[in-house]
Amino acid sequence: MARRGKKYLEVSKKVDRDRLYDPEEAVKLVKETAPASFDETVELAVRLGVNPKHADQMVRGTVVLPHGTGKAVTVLVFAKGEKAQEAEAAGADFVGAEDLVEKIQGGWLDFDVAIAAPDMMGMVGRLGRILGPRGLMPNPKAGTVTFDIAEAVKEFKAGKIEYRTDKAGVVHAPIGKISFADEALLENFQTLIERLIKQRPAAAKGQYLRSIVLSSTMGPGIKVNPQKVTR
Repeated sequence: MARRGKKYLEVSKKVDRDRLYDPEEAVKLVKETAPASFDETVELAVRLGVNPKHADQMVRGTVVLPHGTGKAVTVLVFAKGEKAQEAEAAGADFVGAEDLVEKIQGGWLDFDVAIAAPDMMGMVGRLGRILGPRGLMPNPKAGTVTFDIAEAVKEFKAGKIEYRTDKAGVVHAPIGKISFADEALLENFQTLIERLIKQRPAAAKGQYLRSIVLSSTMGPGIKVNPQKVTR
């Protein structure tokens, strides 16, 4: 069992592990219990009442957080010609085609999001084994395979995030930084929760929002009451 540091143990005393907090209380508490000296990321973990082994119960998508994530996002675009020019004009950090494929095959992965024009997917498909396991493979469902390259770049730069259920049916996502105002974190939190609710699969039975936990990068988990999360 991993040993916890003194700062973690100290701030953990502020959290009642048997209590389900209202979202407003949880946001305040997550800021109070962030023990690190750097600006920690605030992370949300939502366990859904789905079975991800069934394709019709996989919850996956994107959402633009109104206040962003607080992280500078490095965007790579696979495109040629006019679409490449659109990507560059929109602020993409890396734009290319065969040159980027070769660079990635050589081990380079210094980017957070990969976007591709549809006509590039034949080439990009060769990178499936590299990008897939890292969650970087362009995908139409995630809005990263699109003809509207400029809009996609702008959205990810502005705070659009991709999410999906893991093998246990849990969605993990960043919703901001400890330095954010309480109101900004709360609005980002509610935006993601509402998107997940709208995506409830028809095949999902019983309670959908099973558990919600808010935490900072180095802080303790704070349980949020699933019955109090909608506005």
